Amino acid sequence: MTLSEQYCLDGGRIDIRRLPKVSLHDHLDGGVRPQTIIDLADEVDLELPTTDAVALGDWFVQQASSGSLVEYLTTFEVTTAIMQTQNGLARVAREFVQDLAADGVIYGEIRWAPEQHLQRGLTLDGAVVAVQEGLEQGVDDARHQGHDIRVGQIMTAMRHESRSLEIAELAVRHRHQGVVGFDIAGAEAGFLPRRHRAAFDYLAAQYFPVTVHAGEAGGLESIRSALFDGRALRLGHGVRLAEDLEIQRQDAENSYVTLGPVAEWVRDREIALELSPSSNLQTGAITRWGTELIDHPFDLLYQLGFRVTVNTDNRLQSATSLTRELYLLSDVFGYDQSHLLTFQLNAASATFLPLDEREDLIDQIVAGFDRM
Repeated sequence: MTLSEQYCLDGGRIDIRRLPKVSLHDHLDGGVRPQTIIDLADEVDLELPTTDAVALGDWFVQQASSGSLVEYLTTFEVTTAIMQTQNGLARVAREFVQDLAADGVIYGEIRWAPEQHLQRGLTLDGAVVAVQEGLEQGVDDARHQGHDIRVGQIMTAMRHESRSLEIAELAVRHRHQGVVGFDIAGAEAGFLPRRHRAAFDYLAAQYFPVTVHAGEAGGLESIRSALFDGRALRLGHGVRLAEDLEIQRQDAENSYVTLGPVAEWVRDREIALELSPSSNLQTGAITRWGTELIDHPFDLLYQLGFRVTVNTDNRLQSATSLTRELYLLSDVFGYDQSHLLTFQLNAASATFLPLDEREDLIDQIVAGFDRM
């Protein structure tokens, strides 16, 4: 079964892959092709569990499906190991863009942590330049294949380390060479955003946009800190914001919900939620509500007017694509093309592009959906 046959709406009439899409939450080291890992492993003396590309892809999914974010993150020890050289970073970045373009993504913000790629002599600035070179090559490749795509880097600092101010300064230093935003990531529980207040203060003074991983392994306290210590314009995942919702009563057709103060702030300020359904299932982020996609609070948040967006998080670990995530949500919650358009417009509005470029992106998305 081909991709276009598998992920269609309206009785097969609408190929989701062909719809123009925006990707806000997609990790560079979580989107590596299995064959590329195999090809580059010898360069860094890395022993792999298998040298068969299909089997290696399956291994990543199995390892990532433990129900624990901490265990999920251990798979990145393999991918980051082959991303320690200029060649490795550039190749992964180039292929990353190629794969996004083939999936119908027209704008993507690609996040990664430069501090994790210095084991073989690269500097922080050298690593950023290598990734940017690869991204630009990928954009050129896509253009030659007839795909129109733009990308930007989001600099990520590891929340359990102490280099966030240095990474914030790195991001600002490269703001005119492809870097569009800042993030903190890694094991969330026990490492609140307020630990990195100095970095966030610096970024605010530089008028530099921030998204923060919060509301995945951590609950409302993590989200509060992301909002008020981090000045986050978006929440990376943010799914546990649903803990601040109270269902008062239900009838056959409606649920009546009261929003707590954090949820009310996020909704009223239109702070985007970078929801990643498959990843949220794998890491156990939605266990309070269940273990199946139907239990995910995505639809509840959407119906309540939150600015929900759909993302992949890590395409390798979840064996997924943005097309697949949209299809899965449509299949479970009964979404049609108009709903998918809303999710893409939400994402476009939440990008870290300048206003006029966001408006152009919105026009491009609407035109693309109209053609379908």
